[in-house]
Amino acid sequence: MTETRKTKIAVIGGGVAGLGLALSLQQRGMACDVYEAVPEVKELGVGITLLPHAMRELAALGVQDKLEAAGIENLESVFFNRFGQFIYKEPRGRHGGSPFPEVGIHRGKLHRILFDEAVAKIGRDRIHTDHRCTGVTQDEQSATVHFVDATGTPRPSVQADIVIACDGVNSIIRRQFYPNEKVAFAGINTWRGVTVHKPILTGKSYMRVGSIHTGKMVIYPIVDNVDGQGNQLINWMAEIQRAGESMNDWNRPGNKADFEAIFAEWKFDWLNVPDLIANASQILEYPMVDKDPVPRWTFGRVTLMGDAAHPMYPRGSNGSAQGMIDARTLAELLATTSDPLAALQAYEQARVEPTARVVRTNRSTPPDFINIKVDELTGGKPFRHIDDVISQEELRQISENYKRIAGFSVEALRAG
Repeated sequence: MTETRKTKIAVIGGGVAGLGLALSLQQRGMACDVYEAVPEVKELGVGITLLPHAMRELAALGVQDKLEAAGIENLESVFFNRFGQFIYKEPRGRHGGSPFPEVGIHRGKLHRILFDEAVAKIGRDRIHTDHRCTGVTQDEQSATVHFVDATGTPRPSVQADIVIACDGVNSIIRRQFYPNEKVAFAGINTWRGVTVHKPILTGKSYMRVGSIHTGKMVIYPIVDNVDGQGNQLINWMAEIQRAGESMNDWNRPGNKADFEAIFAEWKFDWLNVPDLIANASQILEYPMVDKDPVPRWTFGRVTLMGDAAHPMYPRGSNGSAQGMIDARTLAELLATTSDPLAALQAYEQARVEPTARVVRTNRSTPPDFINIKVDELTGGKPFRHIDDVISQEELRQISENYKRIAGFSVEALRAG
């Protein structure tokens, strides 16, 4: 065994990126310890879309079949204006020529599948729950991570050769190195909900309706036949941008009264949006925030990963995919580079700029830029036919450009 394989690695955060890193390291014969803040892993949250490049990483970890069984493979992505008029659609995942599917799944199911896989492969004794990181110190020999439990009681500190911060958009470790940084909020608030509902369109359709300037809904199914009567669990996210608006809270129960009036007239032949909102079994509120890209993630023995490294707007379903690519990239470098500190530097060099491009694109021209563009061209009014406004080829180019930047164009995925 090489010296690199004896490196003691502490992974801070047991979310998608942290567990993905643990599994990627295990595949390459390397061990790590994962420290997660919550005392108990529960299936919380609402939906998430796993794009083909996310599924490529998850397939490599051996969990593709489990994820497909727990979610719904998207057949198509469809865009409408706020009057329910069709704008554009395209086949997705394998239906669009990719080697990998695009899957809508409950976020808690994804986390549970990864957690159980990590327990089975790296051992429960290496996954330490109820360890909330309060900071990290380091010297020339090692890094020391400090923790408290859920009550705030200090836990024993842990020494490691390297520390990987996978502790999310509000990362404690990132704050050490960027103490004056704030999240970037552009006035876009969101509410996420899940509703038991009959299948919409194909029952495998990912829908974007409206735009953030006048109200937008993202809608897709995440559980099939949830009640034994053919209904699905439909995930939806309502978004609105308002000048001077204060930020929503994080993961707080959402109040329908705060946003339902925006969608009161959204009653289409194919969907009644007010009913979808009214019948929700759960609603959470979030602000849509990111942070300005930073040129440096690695500080000696410590580096950032996933949302701690590159928090981005959730407008392209891309955050989890980029975090898993981070994980595989670093695992490969640690397994093939004799000096772990050099591996951290090489990882930073490989991933900082590609993820910065995604962050910037999610702000300027995300997939829903299609809807924004059509609204601009029509003055926010109904149209006779979309071809009178803009060609399908122009809309396809907007979509393909995003895929290229994000790394899940069919060409990129086929090339491996």
